[in-house]
Amino acid sequence: MYPPIEPYDHGHLDVGDGHLVYWEVCGNPAGKPALVVHGGPGSGCTPGQRRGFDPERYRIILFDQRNCGRSLPHASDPEVDLATNTTHHLVADMERLREHLGVDRWLLYGGSWGSTLMLAYAEAHPERVSEMVITGVTMTRRSEIDWLYRGVGRFFPEQWQRFRMGVPEDQRDGDLPAAYARLMADPDPAVRARATYDWTAWEDTVISLEVNGAPNAYSDRPSAALQALVRICAHYFSNGAWLEEGALLRDAYKLAGIPGVLIHGRFDLGGPLENAWQLAQAWPDARLVVVDDSGHTGSDTMRKEIRAALDGFAGPPV
Repeated sequence: MYPPIEPYDHGHLDVGDGHLVYWEVCGNPAGKPALVVHGGPGSGCTPGQRRGFDPERYRIILFDQRNCGRSLPHASDPEVDLATNTTHHLVADMERLREHLGVDRWLLYGGSWGSTLMLAYAEAHPERVSEMVITGVTMTRRSEIDWLYRGVGRFFPEQWQRFRMGVPEDQRDGDLPAAYARLMADPDPAVRARATYDWTAWEDTVISLEVNGAPNAYSDRPSAALQALVRICAHYFSNGAWLEEGALLRDAYKLAGIPGVLIHGRFDLGGPLENAWQLAQAWPDARLVVVDDSGHTGSDTMRKEIRAALDGFAGPPV
């Protein structure tokens, strides 16, 4: 990856509904605009996400989605209402940020939940997207959510049973993300702390077989950030991300004319390769790159593929 870099500009954008969304810009002010769309949902952007881009050729824009990272108010406060935090609100926030920064068209880069949000944005505003680089493809279909929080349990039956036992007995055979969403809204901090631990323990289990990945990638963050992550994840996944089942794949024809690179680890247990393959079949201008030594959290090979894709779209030096 490229060396670490610091922003030359940053701020909070008032997007309405009482939300202030944090944004930052680094790299070359005259460079090709690129927006980093982080995962989670609710993980926030990180300094490492700046480093896939050539800072001489890109104007690199990052933002924290509603209620996480440095955006305000923060979801770690159980009094904060998440009713105006949905996929459609985030798509609108991205458009407001584009207008605020004076960008005509931008490249989108991100992965995991970020790929769902990128696809939703690009299908709504294809004229504003120049290219897309997506890692760990997800479309947040209810079938994918059920696989991640129930189906994968066949590989880790003991750990999944602990995850299931973390919710009240009468909810264990139902919608587990919805049950955890209720726990994360509990006024008792001990209840929320326990739910946060149980949720991230399961997420860490799912990636535990990735020999080239990052262990404890979910739980290794400060307490407030961790609670915001779990609360927002449970909020989104218990609502199917407010997307009609299969809508992003159905509407992938709207991406025609947008070059894309889909980079997916063959051993991504939480988000199986089938997701990326299906999208590549439906998106006429996408190229699928399968990384044979990677799972969901990446590898050196995956990072090289990300840099190659972003370098390929960068254009000549400015």
